[in-house]
Amino acid sequence: PDVVRIIHTNMAKNKRQAYAVFMKTGHQTAAESWGTGRAVSRIPRVPGGGTHRAGQAAFGNMCRGGRMFAPTKTWRRWHRKVNITQKRHAVASALAASALPALVMARGHRIEQVPEVPLVLSDAAESVTKTSKALEILKKVGAADDVEKAKASKQLRRGKGKMRNRRYTLRKGPLVVFGNDVSKAFRNLPGVEVTSVDRLNLLQLAPGGHVGRFCVWTKSAFEKLDSIFGTYTTPSAAKKGYKLQRSCMTNSDLTRLINSDEIQSVVRPVKSNTTKHAPLKKNPLKNLGAMLKLNPYAKAQLRREVVVSEKRAAARQEKLAAIRAGKTVGPKRSAEQKALGKKFYKSMLVDSEYQGEDYDEFSKWLGASDE
Repeated sequence: PDVVRIIHTNMAKNKRQAYAVFMKTGHQTAAESWGTGRAVSRIPRVPGGGTHRAGQAAFGNMCRGGRMFAPTKTWRRWHRKVNITQKRHAVASALAASALPALVMARGHRIEQVPEVPLVLSDAAESVTKTSKALEILKKVGAADDVEKAKASKQLRRGKGKMRNRRYTLRKGPLVVFGNDVSKAFRNLPGVEVTSVDRLNLLQLAPGGHVGRFCVWTKSAFEKLDSIFGTYTTPSAAKKGYKLQRSCMTNSDLTRLINSDEIQSVVRPVKSNTTKHAPLKKNPLKNLGAMLKLNPYAKAQLRREVVVSEKRAAARQEKLAAIRAGKTVGPKRSAEQKALGKKFYKSMLVDSEYQGEDYDEFSKWLGASDE
């Protein structure tokens, strides 16, 4: 698929037409810079007066009415040279992919009713001249579902391509490959493309670079493939010096290879006692299990703290209830403690009267009278 995608990308570029903007666009004015000293930028400005255009910046890609950055030119390198051998390899890979039902269905083709892939018809299909007869043939072989899918996908193109003779888009349907006479009966069906086996094109076999195009062959066309592309043992008769690429692996089923007796008999047994990664370190301050490994007494200590906390909470609730009920709470003082407290209180009153010679000024501050 890599060679198909790369070759398809380069081949698709060879159909492009050159485009460019007009070489004088944005420069059709005699603008000149005003220079420095006028508190404006040094971009060229349109001369004259009496109009909004005069004095406006010109030429630059940041200016209104100016040219674009790096104007496109017609001498761009539009086309790509593609190696002939690589092109042949890509076509051979696309042909091989068209014979795998999984890849054909993955590309979106409806082949559920098709009896086999690749689908080969008799040479009588080449003599059909009516489109109605061609549609009947496709219905009989189960390929009409893919035609209907392509027909139902027709819709307006987004963007300006609608104005440029490509108004509608359409999904790809079957590719009918003829050997001797390319019939015109199939080409009017929506999504169906017709080609000769002598002129197989990668752009048709892998549209968009995606392999798995649904191909309908005639017998004569299918039989000519060996002479056109050759085999693994004989070179091509039509393409000078071309040989098919050999597969790197004769059996690409890796699961079957790995599970085979030959491979399993020499590989080492599975290691069972190995750790995949280092154990996760846990914080003992947050994880009780990690703390118990370090300190087995932590569980009893934690339980004791919980019991003590519950007792304190219960005692606090009892105390608050007693206070709300107007009861005295706390230890009672003896008579000696009460007498000592009264004596201390009286001494404080005497000490705070501030009387005497040392306190005259202080008495004035307090507003006390001499009396």
